[in-house]
Amino acid sequence: MPAPLLQIDSSPSLPEAVDVVVIGGGVVGTFTAYYLACRGVSVALVEKGRVGAEQSSRNWGWCRQQNRDARELPMATKSLDLWDRLAAEIGEDPGFRRCGLLYLSNDEAEIARWAKWRDFAVTEGVTTHMLSESEAKARASATGRSWKGGVFSPSDGVADPSRAVPVVARGVMQAGGSVHQLCAARGLELQGGRVSGVVTEKGTIRTKTAVMAGGAWASSFCRQLGIRFPQSAVRSSILAVGPHVPGLPDALHTAEISVTRRGETGGHTLAISGRASVDPTPQQILFAREFVPMFARRWRALRPGGLGGWRSGHETAARWRLDEETPMERMRILDPRPDARLVAETHRRALELLPALRGTAITASWAGYIDSTPDGVPAIGEATGVPGLILAAGFSGHGFGIGPGAGHLVADLVTGADPIVDPRPYHPDRFEASAWGKVAEF
Repeated sequence: MPAPLLQIDSSPSLPEAVDVVVIGGGVVGTFTAYYLACRGVSVALVEKGRVGAEQSSRNWGWCRQQNRDARELPMATKSLDLWDRLAAEIGEDPGFRRCGLLYLSNDEAEIARWAKWRDFAVTEGVTTHMLSESEAKARASATGRSWKGGVFSPSDGVADPSRAVPVVARGVMQAGGSVHQLCAARGLELQGGRVSGVVTEKGTIRTKTAVMAGGAWASSFCRQLGIRFPQSAVRSSILAVGPHVPGLPDALHTAEISVTRRGETGGHTLAISGRASVDPTPQQILFAREFVPMFARRWRALRPGGLGGWRSGHETAARWRLDEETPMERMRILDPRPDARLVAETHRRALELLPALRGTAITASWAGYIDSTPDGVPAIGEATGVPGLILAAGFSGHGFGIGPGAGHLVADLVTGADPIVDPRPYHPDRFEASAWGKVAEF
């Protein structure tokens, strides 16, 4: 895989029984297992490939409150506090730092939207600084341009996608949980209608609670149980340049390009916000109606893709047997081909915006599937019809930053603790009614 990723060892053996099995070793599943293990809950984290290998290592690394939808802002705020404490808790650095996020614009309507969000955020205790023309120019001296305005969110930051999730997985094992890579969960065993076990390719783990945190694979897994979870993914492309160039903003967003410093000396990642390819899949056809509002809002940023998504199997409409090889075992890690034209355009835009990058070279490019719900807000809560199954998926490109809060919330729901945030806006039951007109603003 072209995206950099810290490799970790798995636990030596699969347990016969645990209190909770977490399916999916991305950021949400791994933080869920971590917070459960920290509470003394016996937990096994099972991952079909490598921990953090899909979208959790392929994103920008932003951990932000700025421009969050009102439903996600409380979780974003709590997540930043949890990110702050993580290195001291685990004894290993996940690469998190509150460097602040800088947004620049020459679009007065966009600046007005940011100001409106700032007015809302103040009521939630979030500090955001609107920048005048002179302030924006001063903060953006590396661009050599004038800007009509901008935003600086000083308490936001970034973590390192190449190491954050593997570091947390090590924390799971330190706290007494187990982590099992190259171990696909094929399905669930039910007794009296509720969860009694998780069937993996390496054997069955007896449990009364399973958490489905499988990212882009979640809907096809739920379909095996008769659960209809509307989910659709787009393919996002990103590239890295190096070596590190001093003097650039740590995290910069403009309409043309977004740039992030990756680690202390790791160069910079480049992307165009919102731009993605739509690879047709059977699941997209199945849920096409539910995603009309989302597509109508964002169609300008999307372009037709290829058949890679159909072949990958993560959005299949098929059913599979639990005693045979499944799509998850045939595709251990979703590693789609990046859009070459988009990579070239992204690089060109970056060199135009930031002349200091002209001395760097492209060191890697990669793509990932960003799974979304019809309203762009994650689904977190017990699945209707299958007691003991908690769904935590559909994070719509926001999962990395809010992963700690999401994992903490799932652990709260499992253990009956007071939830870290109000869980009602996230409950998957909302998809039984229409989500039209409720698409997330940001």
